[in-house]
Amino acid sequence: MKYYIIAGEASGDLHGSNLIKEILKKDTSAEIRAWGGDLMERAGAQVVKHYRDLAFMGFAEVIMNLRTILGNIKECKKDIQNYQPDAVILVDYPGFNLRIAEFVKNLGIKVYYYISPQIWAWKKERVHKIAKFTDKIYTILPFEKAFFKKYGYDVEYVGHPLLDAIENRDISEKRKQEIKAEFEISNQPIVAILPGSRKQEIGVMLPIMLKQITNYPEFQFILAAAPSFDLSYFDPFLEKYPSLKVIPNRTYDLLSISHAAMVTSGTATLETALFRVPEVVCYKANAISYQIAKRIVDIKYISLVNLIMDEEVVKELIQGDLNQKLLKAELGKLLGNTSERTEMLNKFEELINKLGSGGASAKTAKLLIDDLTHA
Repeated sequence: MKYYIIAGEASGDLHGSNLIKEILKKDTSAEIRAWGGDLMERAGAQVVKHYRDLAFMGFAEVIMNLRTILGNIKECKKDIQNYQPDAVILVDYPGFNLRIAEFVKNLGIKVYYYISPQIWAWKKERVHKIAKFTDKIYTILPFEKAFFKKYGYDVEYVGHPLLDAIENRDISEKRKQEIKAEFEISNQPIVAILPGSRKQEIGVMLPIMLKQITNYPEFQFILAAAPSFDLSYFDPFLEKYPSLKVIPNRTYDLLSISHAAMVTSGTATLETALFRVPEVVCYKANAISYQIAKRIVDIKYISLVNLIMDEEVVKELIQGDLNQKLLKAELGKLLGNTSERTEMLNKFEELINKLGSGGASAKTAKLLIDDLTHA
């Protein structure tokens, strides 16, 4: 069968790649065309558009790049129509994918949503649109099934794919020493910096994060650069902080050897927790985008860790609270043998148990192929 998969950012590329691997195991004759990234391509898809050309963060940025976004949507629709797949699989990325879902459904092609958009956070009325224009929805957060049920829709909870991506890794002491040797990292304890994958957010938050280097000289600070990110962007920061090390496309290896982390809100907050690394969550947006979001987003927390646990497990420093003084104080609580550090690590164990067993990619591939073959 022919599959068309659309992922619009780094996390979607990761989860899309694992789904592709499972589809190819179960459907050995599968042909897969995709909008995604390097991981999806390596997994076996023909990637026709890279997510780095799609990612625009915030309301103001979307408006400024509206012509490009609309052009991408038009290009994607035309490509799907020419390819005529048996199924289109959408991975999160709702602003783009919901437009594609309606178009594809009207073509009579099966539409599957893997990793449902976070409609429980804002624009809850989109639940009806998603249900109308998709054949099946596969959710990855434990509270999402109840959310959809409240509106009269039944979805499949498949578990979180990060459990597979992380728990299958070798994090033995031997492997940790190999990673340190590869990147010439000393045994000084590490604070990981995960600044995100978009230049808009990195430019605002990274200068504040880097000031912690002078506050905690007994720690080494290492920055995880997102896949396909232009490393020359970091040159001015490296000139100012020569002790800073930048490691590209190896975030999981970095987290496996880290003592604590400063993390931009997003999937990375959950990844960091699953590696059992105490963290401070940082977020500062374009002022206009933030003011708009504040009025329409209906959630108590911005990090997945706190949302899943429904309590403040990790400290969130948002907008004005993300400043050098508060970040120094919150990071300091996690660096020593403190009660805050111990409590956070205990909560991470509860979080992992709450997410349940792994196998999300395999479950989704099986459910999807079964639905297609019995249609």
